[in-house]
Amino acid sequence: MTGRLAPWIAAAILCVLPMHAPAQLAHQPPIFQYQVTAPDVDPGIDHGNSSAGLPEEFQKQLVFYRSQQPPGTIIIDTQERHLYLIQDSTHALRYGIGVGRDGFTWQGLLQISRKAEWPDWHPPPEMIERQPYLPRFMAGGPGNPLGARAMYLGNTVYRIHGTNAPETIGQAVSSGCFRLVNDDVIDLYNRVQVGTKVIVRQD
Repeated sequence: MTGRLAPWIAAAILCVLPMHAPAQLAHQPPIFQYQVTAPDVDPGIDHGNSSAGLPEEFQKQLVFYRSQQPPGTIIIDTQERHLYLIQDSTHALRYGIGVGRDGFTWQGLLQISRKAEWPDWHPPPEMIERQPYLPRFMAGGPGNPLGARAMYLGNTVYRIHGTNAPETIGQAVSSGCFRLVNDDVIDLYNRVQVGTKVIVRQD
């Protein structure tokens, strides 16, 4: 008897489930367009310097881009995961970037206040509080989370910097900084000066 009832019970359950699913989904918070899809790598791990393996949209390229900002301005679009270096009123160099994970995104207008080659890494106290296992200091070099170059933004803790983890480009994994593969951050570093205007947009 139980064997003959099983198909009917299963069919009844399947008929009931669709009726409740829309009500459950309606109460769920909207999902952000980009989720964290790749974990960040641990300090000291070097996964490479090049964008060769990245999707084409995240590889450095000259693109059509309308802007009223003067040449040399940096515009960061956190939603798109792109950094634009304005060339003229209709063109920009576009780089793929990694951005801050949920809760660490921001927007504003700053300037590059300092530049450094193979910078040392001093995790800020807020980061150490969240991740107490992190080293308190790491000398610059391969495997350093700041990569080959860093451009510091105003007097904040935020930077545009390199990474030895190309797989994190296009992802939301950082604590608010913007990362490029090392080959790209070296290229950008050589094109901009201290005082360069940086516009960070979320939409």
